[in-house]
Order: sequence, then C-alpha cells, then structure tokens
Amino acid sequence: MTMRFLLHALLLAATVSANAQAPALPPAEVEAVVATSLGEFRFEFAPDKAPEHVRQFIQRAEAGYYDGSAFFRVVLNGIIQGGDPSLKEANTPRKLWGTGGLKLLKSAFSDLKHERGVVSTVRIPDQVDSDGAQFFVCVSPQPPLDGQFSAFGRVTEGMDVVEAISQVPQAEDGFTEKPVRIERIRIEKRRTAPFAEAGLEELRRTVTMETTLGTVRIQLEPDWAPEHARQFLNLTAEGWYDGVGFHRIVPAFVVQGGMGYYREPSKTHRADRWVRTLPGEFRTDVKHERGVVSMARDDDPNSATTSFFLMLGEASYLDGKYSAFGRIVEGMETLDVFEQQEVEGETPKRRLEIVRATVDPR
Repeated sequence: MTMRFLLHALLLAATVSANAQAPALPPAEVEAVVATSLGEFRFEFAPDKAPEHVRQFIQRAEAGYYDGSAFFRVVLNGIIQGGDPSLKEANTPRKLWGTGGLKLLKSAFSDLKHERGVVSTVRIPDQVDSDGAQFFVCVSPQPPLDGQFSAFGRVTEGMDVVEAISQVPQAEDGFTEKPVRIERIRIEKRRTAPFAEAGLEELRRTVTMETTLGTVRIQLEPDWAPEHARQFLNLTAEGWYDGVGFHRIVPAFVVQGGMGYYREPSKTHRADRWVRTLPGEFRTDVKHERGVVSMARDDDPNSATTSFFLMLGEASYLDGKYSAFGRIVEGMETLDVFEQQEVEGETPKRRLEIVRATVDPR
C-alpha cells in the first residue's frame, strides 16, 4: 500500500467515524420529508405533545421502515392514512391492508387539535394504547378526533400533495384502488426562513419587482415595521410573490396585490410555511404618501399577512393605522401606468401580476 493511499484511507476512516459520532439534532430541529409517487411533502414534529411517538417515528424513518410502503386509505379532502409496513409487499392481500405496525405505543392524547395539516397516529378502533407506526394526515379539520388520537406533527410544505393523495380513486372497501407509494421518508434539519435571524441592518434591503406594467424597486424601511419587512423579504427571497396578481386599483389611492389565491398557476407555494399573521406596527410619523409600500389588513389591526399596497396618492387617514414598511425608489412611472388601467369597480379588467420579485444583492 502506497503512503498516499494509506493517508487517503485514514482520512476517509476519520470522516466516517466523525459522521457516525455526530450527535443527532433534537426533534424540534428536524422535520420529515415524505417522498411519494405523487410528490413530496414535509412535516415538523411536536415533541412536547407526544415525545415517544416523535422519537420512534424518527428512529423508524432513519432505519428505512417506511420506505416502499404506501398511503392506502383516504377520505376525499379529509384524511390520508399510511405507514403500514406490510404494504411494502406488492402482493399483500387487501384484507390485510392497515393491520401491520400496530400495538407498539401507548396513546399520548394532548391539546393539539386535528386541524388541516396535522399528523397523527393510527390506533385500533376503541382500543386506547394500541398506537403504532401507521399515521394519518388531516387534509381538513377533524374535530371528532381531538383527544382521541395521538397527534405528533404538522405539515409545513406540500399540502397540495397531501390533497392530491386524498383525491385518488377509492374502492368500495374504503381503500384506494391503488396504493400511493411512499418512496422514502428522510429526516432533515428543519428549514428556517431566509431572514429569520436578520437584524435591522440586514433587513434594510432593496427589492426589485417586475410587474406586467413595468419594474419598481422598493427600499425596505425596517425601522418602520421590522416584522413586516422581515416577512416580505422571507417571501420574496423564496419566490412566493412570483405570479401573484394585483387585484385592486383605486386611482389616486392604491394598487393592491400579494394574496396567494391570486397566484397562477398554483395557489399553494412551498414558502407558505413562512406566512404568519403579523401584529400591527403602526407609526403616526410615517406618512402614507405616493410611493410608500404598506401592508393590507382587515378590520382587526393585528391581521396583516401577505397582501400589500403601493400608494398612488396621499392618504393621511392611514397613518398610524396601517404598517408601512418601504418606499419605491425607482419606477414611479410604473405607478402612472397602473392608474391608467381600466377597472370594473376596483378590479382590473385584465390580469396584472408580479412577474418576478427578487431581493437585490448587497
């Protein structure tokens, strides 16, 4: 053996040893990535609600327990169920679907509601403490299940995939006509928003927004509304606003856009996980004048999420009541073009959208 080969082998062995000894991340810092034949979704864990369920799910997933199994029972737009190890065998009789991987855990009921996206544990009907490896995901709220099943996670990305699984054809026996294969479940470090830990200076960024009618550059002012600026940057950096329409134009007042259900072609986006309701950050000394960018909300002052408006004129009655977080520094002429658009009421007669929004490099 040459010295060069020996050194390479020693370095490789040291790397493998270091990786093998690397401590596992706490359950709260990881998430499951469920790759299926219809696409991929992710869910985070709730170790404070069902610690043993979380621990064993992670352990099984890392050992490949679920790889090759399937989602085999669905309720249309209601629930999907999978994780039975017996379905790894393609010729498993239908009468045995759902019978494997049970009676492994005691139940862990908690106050975690079975809301949309919540992941919970299958058990034998009417048998407490018969929980096992099988799990289900709620596509819509399931209040009758609260306090009856052990919820242990929540979907963070890919609810459109979960919905698609729930919509596959179902046979008369309640099972899917064909199982939706779970190709693999990986455990990865939980994703964090791009600007989650950014301070004020890092939030002081410029966003270039290309629209149907021209381009504007928006200078964010985090001193005005730091959390609104943070959320706007998180979503912009992830491409959340791309393809989202402007749904309202009021000449001399506002152009409004930024609502996810005005996105084409898809209403959902992987960065939906960063969307949260924001408490008001109101300042009477920040004026709502032409070119200012502010966040829309409903009657609740703490209800802003993603929709924003570009000021077309002065509206002092908004000062101290809406959270302004930036101003247009280039492209004011684009506002002129927006004002010239034909509307029906306040709705543009043709589709106008954010073609692409990006955070400018520093």
